[in-house]
Amino acid sequence: MIDIKTPAYRRASLALALGSFLVFCNLYLFQPMLPLMANEFSASATQANWLLAAGTLALAIMLVPWAVGSEIIGRRKVMLMSLFLLPVVGLLMLFADNLLMLSLARAGMGAALAGFAAVAVAYMAEEFTPRALMVAVGSYISANSLGGIVGRLAGGFIADTWGWKVAVIAMAVFSLVVALIVLRLLPPQQHFVAQKSQLRGHMRSVIQHLRQPVLWYAMLIGGVNFALFVNLYSVMGFRLVAEPYSVPVSWASMIFLCYLSGTLTAKFSGKWSQTHSPVTGMFIGTTVSVVGMWVAAADNIPAMMAGLMLISSGAFFTHSLAYGWVSQKATTAKATATALYLVHYYAGGSLGGFYLIACWQYGAWPAVLAGGCVLYGLIYCLCFRLIKEKAAVEGVQPAA
Repeated sequence: MIDIKTPAYRRASLALALGSFLVFCNLYLFQPMLPLMANEFSASATQANWLLAAGTLALAIMLVPWAVGSEIIGRRKVMLMSLFLLPVVGLLMLFADNLLMLSLARAGMGAALAGFAAVAVAYMAEEFTPRALMVAVGSYISANSLGGIVGRLAGGFIADTWGWKVAVIAMAVFSLVVALIVLRLLPPQQHFVAQKSQLRGHMRSVIQHLRQPVLWYAMLIGGVNFALFVNLYSVMGFRLVAEPYSVPVSWASMIFLCYLSGTLTAKFSGKWSQTHSPVTGMFIGTTVSVVGMWVAAADNIPAMMAGLMLISSGAFFTHSLAYGWVSQKATTAKATATALYLVHYYAGGSLGGFYLIACWQYGAWPAVLAGGCVLYGLIYCLCFRLIKEKAAVEGVQPAA
């Protein structure tokens, strides 16, 4: 098994971090462009949101098929196939001449991205020691946030200056380079055992995981948490480019630098989980995000940025702990379990956009606050349920 502070660990963790970075660069390339694309295609904010939602929704749908395939052909092959598809699908976007075609191309990108996202943590769970796993998951999710930052900044600045097609070409070239680096660095699997069972067996695994509340509640927490996090940023983008702020898209994309606070808390989550309850951490992370949403309600840009930093810090801390929880508590078919977590995660991100953007269009930020509080309250309820289920499984009195 790969342990911390070994050459194999450094190679594997770097390769996985680079792959994660690339996945999120591609996934969120269009998010800062949403106001720009709404104007270009004469579409509403909700219609333009399909450029983000189509990718995340397709990713969610394809996670389990990729995970099932990895149980047969191996995690490493699936991850590499996924990464090398990215430049191909990216260049196909250049042929889209309307919002519908571009949204469908973005769905194709999400389907390609799903391969890496579905099995990376399963690869770690099989190849890393338990101690190395939790640290590696924190680093992996930190790379998620960095990839999200870079992809959004690149999308915002390049599209605002040279147009969205130049942004797509630049990302396709970058994707090919990173895929080649991961191919060279990622170690072959030593502990993977191919499962030759039929599709029915894999579906039984899916049903088994969903019937375990100790897993399913954590998946729901991840989904609602992400629905709030990613779409509060989308709404803030529309808020900044509108009056009275009228910030250019390129500068509005700078809000995604606030993700850096999430990079730090995702990294810290690995250390937290070694000495404290992950569910307690989910409570704390959710509370930090709630406070951030209210701070961001102020009518000045510095307060908005401070609020977004708090939202990021809490959301990534909660996500890291919930993700690691599922990978640990699943006793069989780990790739399927982690893929199911991500199905909830990205489906939440996709559907949450329509919910929060509708709140924005209906009543601006006060309506977003009200809608956000409903979802944060749901996370608290799910955390309480998770505590009770954990206690029932372990045969002890409920305690966070």
